Amino acid sequence: MLKELKTRIQQGYHTMTYPAGPPPDLPERFSGKPAIDDSICTAGCVLCLESCPAGAIFRETISGKIRIDMGRCIFCRNCEAVCPNSAVRFTRDFKLAACCREDLIIDHTAHKTAAFHETAHKIFGRSLKLRQVSAGGCNACEADTHVLNTLVWDLARFGIQFTASPRHADGLLVTGPVSKNMKTALEKTYHAVPKPKIVIAVGACAISGGIYRDLPEVCNGVSGVIPVDLYVPGCPPHPLTILDALLRFLGKTDR
Repeated sequence: MLKELKTRIQQGYHTMTYPAGPPPDLPERFSGKPAIDDSICTAGCVLCLESCPAGAIFRETISGKIRIDMGRCIFCRNCEAVCPNSAVRFTRDFKLAACCREDLIIDHTAHKTAAFHETAHKIFGRSLKLRQVSAGGCNACEADTHVLNTLVWDLARFGIQFTASPRHADGLLVTGPVSKNMKTALEKTYHAVPKPKIVIAVGACAISGGIYRDLPEVCNGVSGVIPVDLYVPGCPPHPLTILDALLRFLGKTDR
């Protein structure tokens, strides 16, 4: 026992200080919030639209300007690679989550996504229990979510924990495009959560269906089945993006 205690003391403190301190280093290939420069975008060029495997890029009906839907984007950066004028680029900004689906549409403005939820802050600001539901996901979003339970991230220090039963939960954290075979299970799980409750859609699949959008086997995401209170884009979202989403949603960090 003494040997174990000595080893633990020698290991020191490994939990990151964020958000009280700086965020952890992001990998070199990290793709954050996309940015569009309308001033150098060639109006007649359609290379970025043709290169997008998820159909996340579209033109505005009136202006004809290029826009990116982060709810569909899989952050493959194909659009950035094919753009001859570098009008589309991916930044290092990891703050992607939003409470409003429309806020995930990226235009030429450097807007901030609003993830703060007043009701959630008042009711769940000190303690939030979530039931995670994999609704046909590939396990990538699930893996990056559960990384938050490790010693380095220590999600529980913010009063946020995962629970095994929806009856003990304050809400659901859903991943995957919601396959037809999971639709009823998701609905039953949602109804098993006592009111008031929240729903968080994590990943492109959960938000819009992702690359599986409009296939007959899926429901095109969570919002087509149950109401969603927070959207966390990515394919998969980085653990830091998910952590930031939860903290801003509850008002535990800058909004």
